[in-house]
Amino acid sequence: MHIAEGFLPPVHAVAWTIAAAPFVVYGARQVVVTVKTHPSSGPLLAAVGAFSFVMSAIKLPSVTGSSSHPTGTGLGTAIFKPPVMAFLGTIVLLFQALLLAHGGITTLGANAFSMAIAGPWAGFAVFFFLRRVGVGVLPAVFALAFVADLVTYIVTSIQLALAFPSSVGGFWESLAEFMGVFAITQVPLAIVEGLITVVVVRVLMQVASSELLSLGFLKNKEMPAGDEHRIGDREGV
Repeated sequence: MHIAEGFLPPVHAVAWTIAAAPFVVYGARQVVVTVKTHPSSGPLLAAVGAFSFVMSAIKLPSVTGSSSHPTGTGLGTAIFKPPVMAFLGTIVLLFQALLLAHGGITTLGANAFSMAIAGPWAGFAVFFFLRRVGVGVLPAVFALAFVADLVTYIVTSIQLALAFPSSVGGFWESLAEFMGVFAITQVPLAIVEGLITVVVVRVLMQVASSELLSLGFLKNKEMPAGDEHRIGDREGV
């Protein structure tokens, strides 16, 4: 991720597209439901999509046929949950393939599965667990973004290893090689992405706290001082 256009064998490209399709279709439906249920969430949806586009467009060369960069999916996953991010992330990847030549159309399914599906779901599992045991929103967001980034590249390594097993050690040897090369750049990138995502969330907590509360991202006790009173006054009116 982004696996380059035409780099995967046709059978693998089709298989990953089929695997990703149900998540993307369901995610599109969830976007519609979210906008209908929370009309004011439209700007936030656009913001998290733009954040993912910009972050994942920062391209650093890595192993042959792929590249390393942040994914930017942690923000949208935290606020809107993984199904919505599956759709938004796929749209991001599609535009990057068409406008920036990052990834490709034939590898869109594989790239979407790693960046828009596997990474967000793994990150959200960690986020959900941490929130349930009482961890604050910002540390949980950092963990989500960090895990989502790393899992994206683990899945990409698996995809490449399945497509190009080593002639000596087979799949496992190839997987170890791909993951070893990715880890050099991706671990520090995941840390940086987590920190940037936390900064953005802190800003959103100041400028869009009521929307975050209505979406279930924030709890009442986590509202910035004074905002809970303004929300209460708005509800009273």
